[in-house]
Amino acid sequence: MLSKSCANLFEVGSSNTIDFDNIKSLSRVMTTVGIINDMDGTSTEEDLCSPKLSIRNRKIIVANFLPLNSVKDQKTGQWCFAWDDDSLLFQLKDGFSSDTEVIYVGNLKADIDISEQEEISQKLLVEYKCMPTFLPPDLFKSHYHGFCKQQLWPLFHYKHPISLHESYLFDRSLFQAYTSANKIFADKVLEVINSDNDCVWIHDYHLMLLPTFLRKQLNRAKIGFFLHSPFPSSEIYRTLPVRDEILKALLNADLIGFQTFDYARHFLSCCKRMLGLNYDSKRGCIGLEYYGRTVSIKILSVGVHIGRLHSLLNHPNTISKVHEIEEKFKGKKLFLGVDDMDIFKGISLKLLGFELLLERNPTLRGNIVLVQIVNPARSTGRDVKEASEEAITIAKRINDSYGTPGYEPVVLTDQPMPFHEKIAFYVAAECCIVNAVRDGMNLVPYQYVVCRQGTEKMDESRCINIGCSHASTLIVSEFVGCFPSLSGAVRVNPWDIDDVCGALYESLNLKDSEKQLRHEKHYRYVSSHHISYWASSFSHDLERACKDHYNRRRWDLGLGLDFRILLLSPNFRKLTLSHIKSAYENTCSRTIFLDYDGTIMPEASVNKTPSGEILSILNSLCSDPNNTVFLVSGRGRDSLGDWFSSCENLGIAAEHGYFIRWKKDAKWESSSVPAALDWMKIAQPVMQLYTETTDGSYVEPKETAIVWHYQYADPDFGSCQAKELLDHLETVLANEPVVVKSGQHIVEVKPQGVSKGVAVEKLIGALTKSGKLPDFVLCIGDDRSDEDMFESIDSTTSSNQFPSVPKVFACTVGQKPSKAKYYVEDSSEVIRLLSSISSFSTQNHIDQQHSQALFDWLS
Repeated sequence: MLSKSCANLFEVGSSNTIDFDNIKSLSRVMTTVGIINDMDGTSTEEDLCSPKLSIRNRKIIVANFLPLNSVKDQKTGQWCFAWDDDSLLFQLKDGFSSDTEVIYVGNLKADIDISEQEEISQKLLVEYKCMPTFLPPDLFKSHYHGFCKQQLWPLFHYKHPISLHESYLFDRSLFQAYTSANKIFADKVLEVINSDNDCVWIHDYHLMLLPTFLRKQLNRAKIGFFLHSPFPSSEIYRTLPVRDEILKALLNADLIGFQTFDYARHFLSCCKRMLGLNYDSKRGCIGLEYYGRTVSIKILSVGVHIGRLHSLLNHPNTISKVHEIEEKFKGKKLFLGVDDMDIFKGISLKLLGFELLLERNPTLRGNIVLVQIVNPARSTGRDVKEASEEAITIAKRINDSYGTPGYEPVVLTDQPMPFHEKIAFYVAAECCIVNAVRDGMNLVPYQYVVCRQGTEKMDESRCINIGCSHASTLIVSEFVGCFPSLSGAVRVNPWDIDDVCGALYESLNLKDSEKQLRHEKHYRYVSSHHISYWASSFSHDLERACKDHYNRRRWDLGLGLDFRILLLSPNFRKLTLSHIKSAYENTCSRTIFLDYDGTIMPEASVNKTPSGEILSILNSLCSDPNNTVFLVSGRGRDSLGDWFSSCENLGIAAEHGYFIRWKKDAKWESSSVPAALDWMKIAQPVMQLYTETTDGSYVEPKETAIVWHYQYADPDFGSCQAKELLDHLETVLANEPVVVKSGQHIVEVKPQGVSKGVAVEKLIGALTKSGKLPDFVLCIGDDRSDEDMFESIDSTTSSNQFPSVPKVFACTVGQKPSKAKYYVEDSSEVIRLLSSISSFSTQNHIDQQHSQALFDWLS
């Protein structure tokens, strides 16, 4: 049974509820993938592919819990619902434009009988624009209290299991429950989403797999994800057995948000170390390249709802409570702590610091009080119980040691407290201390600053002159997400009890003018970076991150949690045998240019010697008299000549074309660029210096060039050292006839005027002069040096020396920005493609032999 309204719940929330009277219901509901039911009966085929399907701007907010309070009348059995005004999810909609329709998807904070779920679901959707997920109880327990709270929560807060008996050891069945719950959330989102133009904003670590499930069904959906908790460093995160699955799922979002740069940096480092992905910053925006898509990274901490706090500050109950608190603690300095009961909030460490303060400063006894408000624990377990018992024990010990009749140094409240009473304590406390050992954001300091600023009504009730300066003092752990934005706070290391004690003592001795300056600085930030600003900024960045959705071609790749979208420019296609077969068979003067490392030889291979398969394929291609095959590599001529000695008709352009040999029995031709190599005496010692300080790097000297490799170095440190080395070499070689270039895990110095592009242009020119004008060109490479080849081939084949434009297939290895028009995934695809082409050559050669034999016989 349902009741349309319940006065006891709606009295508090009525002032902020949204008026949906003019909205009949959701205009469109997607119930089956690919089938859209239009309640007005106006759906057209054009609607299904148009990005302008929705008339209204729609945001779908997805989180573990809906921003609703629920209560069941025990007498009537009716369920009553009301907005939770203090929920961040409810408050963030104030950051959207007035014409935005906001829909929520999540769990209810109540157990609803299965027989009532359908009725409640329809009612919440119509009246509150909320879609409940109704996870089965067992699944909810395994998902939320199991995988989320026992495994992700401790890990993201830097806690590892240290014994086999601890409850947060990895459990595969709990991850399966986590996956199933995310799938149910995805199904519910698909029920309410109208089109790709709707924005889906996913919140927190409970739903990190959701982007993948949504992307599978709606590959152009606008998906944003914001992580409210910390993200651990790669050394911690890499211990998670399902680390890759979660990273790949998050990368299916268009925008990923973090509270601080540290958390974003850790995420990017994990992507680089575990998935091999690189990121870049352009015009202040961090982007991570993932299969042709740029996943944007957002760094902006959550704010508080100023209006909500002001309304509570002006509430008569709050004003009355402030007077009560100030009267109760009159003549005493009031410290305040407001924390959830969990093992990461540092409550016991805070109490120990306060105990040490009383021990060292007898004159403070009777003059200071610490009020510690403990919010109910969000999870259960032995750790939470032990933390609670420990805090209570320490508080009792302090009161027994330093308390007197009528005076308790520590007032610990572990019962649920109305929010307006917490507000009253914020107003009355001279100092607020947040001592968490690890925390995502923690809005307590922001709330405290706003409450200490007060309102005119609050100031009037406390006999404070209007316009008078306000003051506040904050002690904030350096491990809390909000710490970087509160530069005026007293920084504290929560693990150092002496440091906590010293911070408490310092706060007592700050001058009033200093307190006012620090408070004003904090209030300027908090009042400008409120929750509306956060929501609006995230929404705008999500729209910007999705601007290319309809300008690219898309391909679905992978199965299950390995699913991802491949994004291609309209002119950038995957090179397949079907593309090349007809052109190959119908041409008679073919030229093939192949890079070696990373192209026909996998980049990760330790043994760089070509396999028998590679040699066989190259020999087969070279045996066709219509083919001219060249290996164009940065490697030296000695190693290439030795490795490919069995390929008699293979041409080699070594050291980026400085040395060229047309066949095995031909002499090496040198570039016309003079080889003045005195610069090597300058470059080599510099490279050797960086080699000694970069573990895993090495120097490769060549006849005319020198290369510094860092493929096996630490990814972050290697990249950093490569940038430094590049700058260093450019400085010391500024007056030398050389160029310094960075490539894939290399920094190379070579003579000016030498490149693969110049070599290819020279080779094509030589072929033209000898009467073998190419009518088919295939060029495959993988790194920056090969881009010169692609550019040179494009300009040369479109020049006047070609009477007709040849068939050109410039192909890069790996999907990435390139001057080539084609790509293949990896070296194995290159080998398969060349193998198939070589089979054409072999068959054509056999056919020609048969034809010649038949002609000879007939003659």
